[in-house]
Amino acid sequence: MSETTDTLAAVEPEAEMPYLIGVRLRVPLQAEDHLTDQEDLAVGEFVVVETGQGTAVGEIRRPKRPLPEFKRGRLYRQVVRSATEAEVAEWRERHARELRHAETCRRRARGRGLRLKVVDVEIDPRQRRVTVLFNAEERVDFRDLVRDLAHEFHARIEMRQIGARDTTKLMDGIGPCGRQLCCTSYLKKFDPISVKMAKTQDMPLTDSRLLGNCGRLKCCLLYEFSTYDQLRKHLPKVGSACQADCGTQGCMTGKVRSLRVLKQTVVVGFQDGTEAEVPLEALTWEGRPHIQPL
Repeated sequence: MSETTDTLAAVEPEAEMPYLIGVRLRVPLQAEDHLTDQEDLAVGEFVVVETGQGTAVGEIRRPKRPLPEFKRGRLYRQVVRSATEAEVAEWRERHARELRHAETCRRRARGRGLRLKVVDVEIDPRQRRVTVLFNAEERVDFRDLVRDLAHEFHARIEMRQIGARDTTKLMDGIGPCGRQLCCTSYLKKFDPISVKMAKTQDMPLTDSRLLGNCGRLKCCLLYEFSTYDQLRKHLPKVGSACQADCGTQGCMTGKVRSLRVLKQTVVVGFQDGTEAEVPLEALTWEGRPHIQPL
């Protein structure tokens, strides 16, 4: 749902401290923070909130909490009022209709032999437009499907293709960590994830566990990448020559075999065929950066 920033309200630093409350406008979507000064709002209740197209009914999914000091001055949409019973009934009925429409779209697509996956259907509150969100691995000619759906729903049909990450975000699920998917629970946007992030964290590139439910590289590869990237600046490159202080055996020359990034140690292979894990402070190599050890 497109939104503009002209209806957003900034919280002035000197204004009275309001509350933030999480409201979602549709079931597949995440709850977004809205400003409110109402004291009696609770999770599960319905409210009318500001949107880019006016106002809309939404369900409270996160309890109200004081606006943190560091978020004051940001732009937030506001809760207008509590929703009436008629508005709540219309919201529930539209959601049920969206589920029925989604199943109809899937049936019609199968009947046409189209290789696409209908993920979600969004009905405009005025019921003039039906937006079908779908995923497809190849180009699909859906013109006949659009005519079928327009005749079925008596509304303008908009087909919107989404990627694998957005598909998984809308469908929800449990990740390998045993928790709800990050993209569904709290991620606001998808940052680029590259193979370099896996390499920097010494992860085997052939490991299928690097892939998320969407079949793409996991978003969580980004979480610790900056830490690994910073720590690697203290370490030599694999294969480079170095000298290790081995205590009573003196200083021995060898080559870097592997790195222990988090431990800030280096596995060194010596000329006699032995290996040893050497702490960073006992290692010297050409071009060592002048960086304060952590």
